[in-house]
Amino acid sequence: MLLMAALAYGQSKTITGTITSAENGDPLPGATVVKQGTSDGTVTDVEGKFTIEAEIGQVLVVSYIGMEDATITVGSANVYNVQLESGIELEEFVVTALGISREKKSLGYATQELSGEAVSDVTTDNFINNLAGKVAGVQIKQSGNIGGSSNIVIRGYNSLTGNNQALFVVDGIPMGNQNVNTDYQSVGGKGYDYGNAISDIDPDNIESINVLKGAAATALYGSRAANGVVMITTKKGRVMEGDRRIGVTINSGVTFGYADKTTFPEYQKEYGAGYGPFYDDSGDFYYDQWYHIDINEDGELDYVVPFTEDGSYGPRFDGRDVYHWDSFVPDLPGYRTPRPWVYSPNDAFTFFETQTAWDNNIALYGGNETGTFRMSFGNLDQKGILPNSELTRNNFSLNGTMNLTDNIRISGTAN
Repeated sequence: MLLMAALAYGQSKTITGTITSAENGDPLPGATVVKQGTSDGTVTDVEGKFTIEAEIGQVLVVSYIGMEDATITVGSANVYNVQLESGIELEEFVVTALGISREKKSLGYATQELSGEAVSDVTTDNFINNLAGKVAGVQIKQSGNIGGSSNIVIRGYNSLTGNNQALFVVDGIPMGNQNVNTDYQSVGGKGYDYGNAISDIDPDNIESINVLKGAAATALYGSRAANGVVMITTKKGRVMEGDRRIGVTINSGVTFGYADKTTFPEYQKEYGAGYGPFYDDSGDFYYDQWYHIDINEDGELDYVVPFTEDGSYGPRFDGRDVYHWDSFVPDLPGYRTPRPWVYSPNDAFTFFETQTAWDNNIALYGGNETGTFRMSFGNLDQKGILPNSELTRNNFSLNGTMNLTDNIRISGTAN
């Protein structure tokens, strides 16, 4: 019986079948069918059919470019039809200079592409900040204030005094990322930081972002692109399927922020404002820790806090009645009224509030054989972590294409 089983297992037979795509059922010509562990095999014809001699129990490996491999274990049947699943894309195309789409592996310089979701999934007032940590060799410097500007530097700083920021190209149009801050603001002076011009783009309208890092990649844009290029391709309209003429997309999100108390400095609560006993030598005092002024005009000098100082090396909190800064402002309830010298019940951390940001976007799109269109409206309503700080921004975008002939196509974008 064992001898008969061995003879049956080693029996050779003709195997036939058809190899097709599981996605659409189309035949796959040129697919290989190879006996596992050997180089002996065959390929399918234009109709996806194959014929091969194999033994019962033998394993056949079926493979095709861009498809997942499949196996056939030869049994008593003579016909085996196999459907292959789609595999990893072997060719990746990216948008390069002048909007030209090229195969990534054919490029002679470094580039990296991100989808629009990489900067729109989490709401921020400046989508540039969402690129941090997602592109190799790119440094993002954030201002930290609501609606503030951000610097994007590719492969380090090239100049000590010049502009080191990358050039932005939106749908083929070069755009600078400089801000309008003054030199005084750059060293911490007062003024408003209105952000970068590129931050006005609604991230919900971005289709893809491609960062060009090499000099060869940026040569077509001249000296402005010496620090690299960030290519932004916006979303376009498209021809609708079936009887649909117009498509609608609605995105809405909300984010919250708060100050982390664990990272906040710990303050001492034993001594008040001042730097030591050298503020007032009037009357019987010789450089005391207080100022001494007759506030209530009773002929006696009163204790006044040196509230102009920012140090906390002043008098020890002992509960005595003293005059604070609000005692000298007529419009405040504490005017000319002393208060106990004690630590404030509310420390600096209570100054911060919960940050909220509402982001809404609605887009209408469609098209036919003549042309396509896409128009959108976006609204960002953000309340900052500091009191009385808020940002409201409205974005309108219109994009359209028109096919005049089979060879002439006009497109335009307005934001």
